[in-house]
Amino acid sequence: MRALGTLLVSLAFAAAGGLVLAGATDGFQAFTTETARRIDVRAHPRPLPAIVLESDRGADLALASYRGRWLLIDFIYTRCETYCSALGGEFARLQDLLAAPIAEGRIALLSISFDPEHDDPEALHAYRKRFGDRGAGWTAARPTDAATLETVRTSFGLKIVPDGLGGYVHNVALVLVDPEGRLVEIVASGDPQATAALLRARISS
Repeated sequence: MRALGTLLVSLAFAAAGGLVLAGATDGFQAFTTETARRIDVRAHPRPLPAIVLESDRGADLALASYRGRWLLIDFIYTRCETYCSALGGEFARLQDLLAAPIAEGRIALLSISFDPEHDDPEALHAYRKRFGDRGAGWTAARPTDAATLETVRTSFGLKIVPDGLGGYVHNVALVLVDPEGRLVEIVASGDPQATAALLRARISS
């Protein structure tokens, strides 16, 4: 009988703990920091601060200049041989899949380097060309000072860790900014068809 009582008490504590965990993790959805971040951004769109970058043409590029369009952003460094190569190929593919809304000025693509010391405008331009840039709708840019780089990092939740080999380990998700200049969604990379479908749905809603 005592053993049964102990078991029932244990089960009650486990059930209570499960309820607390479910509440704290938004119904068990937020088991990782990245998942929690995606859920939070979707529920609470974030206005972005004024950020001015240098484009791969060597000109000033304010994020505010994209107002009125949906803006899809990835974060890269041009010396990367792994994730950033995949992202470059994905953006070139999205230029094809979204050619019509890009031409209509409804969608734009932007790659932001977090390695401005190495990624000057020439390197950024070469990066786009390396992956078959179609010449429309996709720009690469970099922060030109430490303060702007930090603003980019904190505004978009970038995690950047030196890998000990001269490169970086970083999160590779794409971020979506709405026509009002708000960060509204974090999108998994690796499936340009799904990303294109998401953007078409956004501009049609």
